[in-house]
Amino acid sequence: MKHLRIPLLSLASTAVPALLAVSLATGAIAQPASQAAPRAATAPAPAGLSTGAAAEYRLGAGDSIRISVFQNPDMTLDTRVSEAGTITFPLLGVVRIGGLPVSEAEARIADGLKKGNFVKQPQVTILVVKVTGNQASVLGQVNQPGRYPLEVADTRLTDLLANARGVAATGGDIVVLSGVRGGKPFRLEVDLPTLFGPNGREQDVVVLNGDVLWVDRFPMVYIYGEVQKPGQIRLERGMTLLQGLAAGGGLTLRGTDRGIRVHRKDASGKVQEIKPAMDEPLKDGDVVFVRESLF
Repeated sequence: MKHLRIPLLSLASTAVPALLAVSLATGAIAQPASQAAPRAATAPAPAGLSTGAAAEYRLGAGDSIRISVFQNPDMTLDTRVSEAGTITFPLLGVVRIGGLPVSEAEARIADGLKKGNFVKQPQVTILVVKVTGNQASVLGQVNQPGRYPLEVADTRLTDLLANARGVAATGGDIVVLSGVRGGKPFRLEVDLPTLFGPNGREQDVVVLNGDVLWVDRFPMVYIYGEVQKPGQIRLERGMTLLQGLAAGGGLTLRGTDRGIRVHRKDASGKVQEIKPAMDEPLKDGDVVFVRESLF
């Protein structure tokens, strides 16, 4: 596993006067707000997506980390974030860092060392050695179901699916991501082929700790009676009755297309018998029966 390290932010205050001087020299003075061109409204990001700069990794219970203080090698500590989200650091005792971005956790420890007069200008670095606190589960029709660590803060649905070695041969196109967002239950149904369309990035949402990704089986249709290959067949997108019969090898010499019946469950779960047209789309779970010709 790759080590994660997020350095402290650096200030670029010396660049401000230089930029201001260039702006004055070139006459690039900002217009008043009343004269400035109006900005286009920005649509809110879909649930689960990060906005602005890339989100920073947040430490979770179980994460193994290495803490070092510049020019103070005796303060180097290899530890694990407890289930309560705390660590025990020399001179400071118990410090709560669980759920904090790495840079904030560094700042909290540095602030404690400075206030306690242990180090005048402490520069603290936290290196995430092993990620176990932030994980998501992949279940259903994938090649390798299980729990996977979210090694980066912007791990997306496709990244999690790739960790599970992709959709299995028995898997369908629909996946469901569930979890919690803003303290409320979150559920998102995603059609995988749309992820590779023009607006696919909007559906490729960020996965959070505790999320569960479910990959359902592919839809099936059952064909029996006077067909060459009776049994179950995979229901492809938009497959019609005619295409379904072709997938079953077509009718036998004794079969007739005039006696075809389809048994289909309605919304209440009750099975109904219908007589569909050849160009009518089939639905998941349909049972197609081809009768024998009387002549």
